Amino acid sequence: MPRPLPRPWVPEHVLVTAAAAEQPHTAEVLRRVEAAGVDDVRLLPGNRLTGLNEGSEREVYARAKKTLALVVAPPSAIKPQPIPPSADWRIDLARGCPAHCQYCYLAGSLTGPPITRAYANLDDVLAGIGTHAGRGAVTSGTAERDHEGTTYELSCYTDPLGVEHLTGSLAEAVRRVGTGAYGDDVSLRFTTKFDAVDDLLALPHGRRTRMRVSVNAEEVAGRFEGGTSPVPARIEALRRVALAGYRVGLTIAPVMPVEGWQEQYAALLDAVGTALADVPDLDLTTEVITHRFTPGSREVLLGWYPRTRLEMDESVRTAKRTKFGGVKHVYPRETMTEMRGWFTDALAARLPGAPLLYWT
Repeated sequence: MPRPLPRPWVPEHVLVTAAAAEQPHTAEVLRRVEAAGVDDVRLLPGNRLTGLNEGSEREVYARAKKTLALVVAPPSAIKPQPIPPSADWRIDLARGCPAHCQYCYLAGSLTGPPITRAYANLDDVLAGIGTHAGRGAVTSGTAERDHEGTTYELSCYTDPLGVEHLTGSLAEAVRRVGTGAYGDDVSLRFTTKFDAVDDLLALPHGRRTRMRVSVNAEEVAGRFEGGTSPVPARIEALRRVALAGYRVGLTIAPVMPVEGWQEQYAALLDAVGTALADVPDLDLTTEVITHRFTPGSREVLLGWYPRTRLEMDESVRTAKRTKFGGVKHVYPRETMTEMRGWFTDALAARLPGAPLLYWT
């Protein structure tokens, strides 16, 4: 039986810091929050979010996942940061995500309770697109991807489509870049596990935004990706934005060698190929990311999901040092080699013309 479509996330609690209350974009967010039916909207006297750690670990998690905080991004979060191999730079519209993915990437990179923080100072956040145009080492100035211009990843620390109905920040970014507000040689990228694309379809995107959907094998998505849109709905959303002229992509992640993984991922790629077969002037890319975890993320995830069946057994993984001196646990070399070879061949056969940007 198909998994039912989730309703758009409606937080139970919305916190607005004093500094955020003074930002022009806040009025739009509060209008959307009220329209969504949120009753508990609190204007804080200061800029600190307090009381988030009260109760047991499960209570803290549950409350955090029901909370949206409207805050001002500090200077350290406004300056674009390099984000290879995805894009030249990272721009954060928000931090945190309302979904319940049991392998959550954010578990190892964000500290504190997993509330979703949306940035109210949108003008400041987006200004970095203009200041960093023409700079970068992933697409800007490269032979393979220079046609994309200077690229900005919007989904490093959030799923922007998952909160778009409450913030409107993604549409505003697409509109500004699409109409050349930051120059003609820049473009946006974001990836999502949601399908609510209606408000994006008629935007003047200028073909300067690439929406990718994060997809996975049926067993992985069905078991570990709580609170997200079913994969078939994501693929249909991809088709709709492609027909609206957007550049599109697949983020196949996190790949796991579950039983029958070749057949499951083959079915996934075939479904994408069928959905996009009649799209004119299709610009499709692919990215493949295998599952990995760190000791810190493993500890956090087991606290959030103590009954998870996600494999995080360090004894069957290979420890790999990161450039910052940390450790991440990846699949053994033999498994990685087999999966990389299979995906390289399967993507070329099933989605010809869709370049594999990177494998990791």
